[in-house]
Amino acid sequence: MKKTRPLFPQKLRVLVTALVGVVGCGLLLSTFVRDVTVPCAPAGGGATAEMHLGAILHYATSRVVPQQSMAEIRVSFDALRSLSPCNFLVFGLGHDSLMWASFNPRGTTLFLEEDPKWVQTVLKDAPSLHARAVRYRTRLSESDYLLKSYRSEPDCFPSKSFLRGNDGCKLALTGMPDELYDKEWDLIMIDAPRGYFPEAPGRMAAIYSAAVMARNRKGSGVTHVFLHDVNRRVEKLYAAEFLCKKHLVKAEGRLWHFEIPPAANVSAGPSFC
Repeated sequence: MKKTRPLFPQKLRVLVTALVGVVGCGLLLSTFVRDVTVPCAPAGGGATAEMHLGAILHYATSRVVPQQSMAEIRVSFDALRSLSPCNFLVFGLGHDSLMWASFNPRGTTLFLEEDPKWVQTVLKDAPSLHARAVRYRTRLSESDYLLKSYRSEPDCFPSKSFLRGNDGCKLALTGMPDELYDKEWDLIMIDAPRGYFPEAPGRMAAIYSAAVMARNRKGSGVTHVFLHDVNRRVEKLYAAEFLCKKHLVKAEGRLWHFEIPPAANVSAGPSFC
């Protein structure tokens, strides 16, 4: 008599995990829709509702789940829920981008992506997203050198830190869309560019520039910075150097949440931290 073979337990676990992610994502979006709906919505409310419904439909019918876990997503979701509408800058563009944009109704959400072809691919399915293709000047293989050498480059100093046109500091994001420089960003999500092989841009410049934007903030309040993949060496080193452990308010899985005050509100010093 033949024994009954198990029903591929590993595959079932993967399927269940994916299903939970899709359902959970839909529930988060549904929660946000319920909380932000008001009787007298301003102009553009119809477009906002359409994006929410499109996002729910997308994740309810897609096999692809967001890159972050539900617990990690919840950290950023809670911040967006309390601040939206706001200015939300996201490094990276992916299958979860429609979700992030839907979490910020009537706000500005800008996605920066290194691969122009991928931008076109994503926008075919989600044309309402505001995404720009950008180029980085760094390589992951340079990370150790850049971390040491920035201390001897005056244009990188925290007391003089700036981004637009800062060719002297290789960690500064230059040549970016004007919108990056012209707005003050309330939340910054760093989940790109790629940082897992030597020729990749790495996230060094994104982390440094997020710290510069937060420190140069003129408006009230702090800048919320979310850094993903903190299990990797470069992300950890650069977060400690520029985002500062003292500003770390929450850690969940591979995500760290920082609340960085403007430099005007902290004592001046030779380092970012």
